[in-house]
Amino acid sequence: MLDRYYTAPTGMARLREGPLGTHIERFTDLLWKQGYSTLAAREKIRVVAALSRWLNERRIRLADLDEKRCVDFVRQRGKRLRVRGGDRKALRDLLTQLRESGVVPTCAPRIENDALHRITRTYVQYLVQERGLRQATVENYLKEVRRFLRAIFGARAIRFKRLRLPQITQFIVHDTQTSSPRRVQLLVSALRSFLRFLYQRGEMALDLAASVPSVADWRLAGLPKFLPSEQVESLLRGCDRSTCAGLRNYAILLLLARLGLRAGEVVHLELDDINWATGTMVIRGKSARCDELPIPQDVGQALAAYLRHGRPQCASRKVFVRLRAPYQGFTTSAAICDVVRRALLRAGIRHRPAGAHLFRHSLATKMIRSGNSLAEIGEILRHQLPSTTEIYTKIDLPALRTLALPWPGGAS
Repeated sequence: MLDRYYTAPTGMARLREGPLGTHIERFTDLLWKQGYSTLAAREKIRVVAALSRWLNERRIRLADLDEKRCVDFVRQRGKRLRVRGGDRKALRDLLTQLRESGVVPTCAPRIENDALHRITRTYVQYLVQERGLRQATVENYLKEVRRFLRAIFGARAIRFKRLRLPQITQFIVHDTQTSSPRRVQLLVSALRSFLRFLYQRGEMALDLAASVPSVADWRLAGLPKFLPSEQVESLLRGCDRSTCAGLRNYAILLLLARLGLRAGEVVHLELDDINWATGTMVIRGKSARCDELPIPQDVGQALAAYLRHGRPQCASRKVFVRLRAPYQGFTTSAAICDVVRRALLRAGIRHRPAGAHLFRHSLATKMIRSGNSLAEIGEILRHQLPSTTEIYTKIDLPALRTLALPWPGGAS
């Protein structure tokens, strides 16, 4: 694989010096799959080769390579080697690859004590295997549970049987002073899940999950934020489809506007999920739920144009990938929300909130004003409960006027 970037035998022999010499081919293959240019790949290969010689000079075993050794290498090379942010990433990618292949031991997790690591690891297995939750939900729950345990027990030994409801309530009340209602709702959901898990495992004598206080949330108090249909179309026209970025972003925005997809569903969309023969696609939604949806004609044309002319060639199976190396799929929903925010700015639309859910609300609003029933809207948006769709009844103002009682004061 080195011969993709180098041809001189003497130069290639020097790159293979040191303990990393036998592994540099696999690292080079990784760079090629991630789509780096020849110039960028050569720079990263030189950094890895320099690290290999540095390890050899100091008689450091490859098994002892870790983040600290890489930091020492960067510091000691000083001005002799220009180490930039991209080169530091190359060293991180190298470590990851060596650990995955078993050449370098996996680093010990950064935890306060073994009990915390053991119980959270088992909890993650429970969420994935028994509850079937998606990775993003698992990570959110785990973050809140760890924050709770650190606040309650600190560095002390964890004794779940000593946990009492007033401690849980006090932690939640304190969190409401600095966090948004949605964030506190996530905390409550995570704690209920974790306490139920502890009770099922026999770690606690009482099931405290049902006693965790709820967070006040008047779900139907406000109106869903949406864009009028003409603004949605104006925003779509603002995409410059003569560029790779424009082709990708246009396809993303159409999926949001025509099918009401969530940001996470767009992120997780894979090439194998699209069935061009039947004109359908599989959407991976909440709680590992999968739905098959028809592909509207303009969405299919936008996807085809992006895949043919805008998507970089890469090993990733994700439909939407980065436009610069390393070519890989988006990791979080934030990337989709950024596409939406930039599109709103280009169209001169000032709107808050400005996330991907704005299109979902806009689609539901358009449907209900066109005479579609709540059941039809819930089917398109793939709501699991009919009550989730109820908020859109408040948008149908003509229908609501027929229910309004006359004002007692009369016309005056």
